[in-house]
Amino acid sequence: MDASSITLNTAQGNMKEKIKVLVLSDHPYSPSGVGTQTRYMIEGLLETGEFQFLCFGGAIKHKDYKPQKFDKWGDDLIIYPVDGYGTQDTIRSVLRTEKPDLLWFMTDPRFFTWLWEMEDEIRPLVPMVYYHVWDNYPYPKYNEVWYNSTDVIAAISKVTHDIVGTVAPDVDLYRIPHAVNPDFFKRFDEEDVNKLKETSGFDDGKFLIFWNNRNARRKHSGTLIFWFKEFLDRVGHDNATLLMHTEPNDPNGPNLRAIIEELGLINGEVKFSVQKVDFQQLAALYNMADVTVNISDAEGFGLATLESLSCGTPIIVNMTGGLQEQVTDGEEWFGIGIEPASRSIIGSQDIPYIYEDRINKDEFIDSLEKLYNMSKEERDDLGLKGQEYVNKNYNFQKYVAKWRHVLKETCEKHGSWDNRKNYKRWETIEV
Repeated sequence: MDASSITLNTAQGNMKEKIKVLVLSDHPYSPSGVGTQTRYMIEGLLETGEFQFLCFGGAIKHKDYKPQKFDKWGDDLIIYPVDGYGTQDTIRSVLRTEKPDLLWFMTDPRFFTWLWEMEDEIRPLVPMVYYHVWDNYPYPKYNEVWYNSTDVIAAISKVTHDIVGTVAPDVDLYRIPHAVNPDFFKRFDEEDVNKLKETSGFDDGKFLIFWNNRNARRKHSGTLIFWFKEFLDRVGHDNATLLMHTEPNDPNGPNLRAIIEELGLINGEVKFSVQKVDFQQLAALYNMADVTVNISDAEGFGLATLESLSCGTPIIVNMTGGLQEQVTDGEEWFGIGIEPASRSIIGSQDIPYIYEDRINKDEFIDSLEKLYNMSKEERDDLGLKGQEYVNKNYNFQKYVAKWRHVLKETCEKHGSWDNRKNYKRWETIEV
């Protein structure tokens, strides 16, 4: 099937009794943070019985383009694999055949340039709801025209919320931070953790550092291995292990195995978890770890950090973007946050100039050594405080309830199709 000419046909039945949402995002069953949050939102709202979802499953490679259905949801969830995030033709096809009540999309706005180019076609028919994963200084006004071409924006962090509110004050704006499901990401019993370590080969008593990220430049996967080697030089090569849940040969990042070989880390100091795992298996990795780390230069949110805290594992993070909201509540700390030591500007004529925050190597190694020297009880106390903070502020039920409120309110305030409201059509003016 040609992904650019998809025609959707679904059973009608009681469809009009439910709010029908067309979703443009990463595939909701992909391992990305964007995909995971899309899945949480969709499945949580499906449980209410008040919604239906047509979803373009983008940003991954597909074996075929056949529509995907799931026994549990029937016609209430249909995923159509697309290349990228879809095309203008796929959107036009859906609007004609399915008449969704809302268009909901999530990721960096630069990935949806083609979508905003046709907002004059979409917005007269249905409201556009944008889940904004991040914005950054020094040039956020780059996105102003896109923000003003959207009916509703929900921001994942305080940083992004404040930027959008300043740049586009007339757009309906909400703050909805990411969430994790505590049914999956939770603290395991110590006995269960010990069994996991034994079966996984991590029962050697070594300090275990966990890193869960894509192998990409801004994530500093290679840098972490260099810095970890210097940490080992301090504390002893037999006393710590770095476990990286990533693809070491990802073409978007450095060859991590080559770095390990170059540094002479030939005794298993660095290990990789390369298989795709489900939520429970990922939670097991967090529970086995003594600490997780995230030294990314820029993060809209950083879902892995939230997952770690929900499992009761303390963290070390760069105090940038949404990461800085997770490591502390302003009074208590749930690990160590490192203030950026320098800032670089990246970008091009097509991509807005943005800051990348970089931490100091010695500060990171000092922080890692500090947690290494803590007693297990001290680290457990940090982790417990972090878990309580997540349960209170990134509550999964509240996340779903907030999205239910926003989507229903959007339908009531802005209408759809025959009762479309609060939309000002483009006007032709003489200049």
